[in-house]
Amino acid sequence: MISPKIIKIASNTQYAGLKNIYTHKSSLKNTTCGDKISLELVANKTKINSIRYKTESCILCEASASLLANKMKNYLIKSVKKDIDRLKQTIINKDCKIPLKFKEFKYLIDKNNLNRINCIILPLEALLKAFKL
Repeated sequence: MISPKIIKIASNTQYAGLKNIYTHKSSLKNTTCGDKISLELVANKTKINSIRYKTESCILCEASASLLANKMKNYLIKSVKKDIDRLKQTIINKDCKIPLKFKEFKYLIDKNNLNRINCIILPLEALLKAFKL
């Protein structure tokens, strides 16, 4: 059962939809379930100025993409790999101690979603791929 909070997060489509304006982009497919995500980012040498995404995915991947896009605007590039890797490990290890700057991701880590961890981390992987990190 998907919680109403996850539905609300996924329904925030502020950054959904590609505009074909980017300095970095990536696409990934989850080989386990078939979820797909594409990211377009505009970044200078130091920070991410904007992020857009398009998914063909389950609601958990949608919610994760929405949270990620919201967090990454104006994010320092030098922190991306370390912070995203830390968040990924927290999710994979089902650790309740999510880094404070990513606290909203706690709604996605639930005993009912344990078998869908790959859906949740797909947007994170796509972001790292876009920057070749």
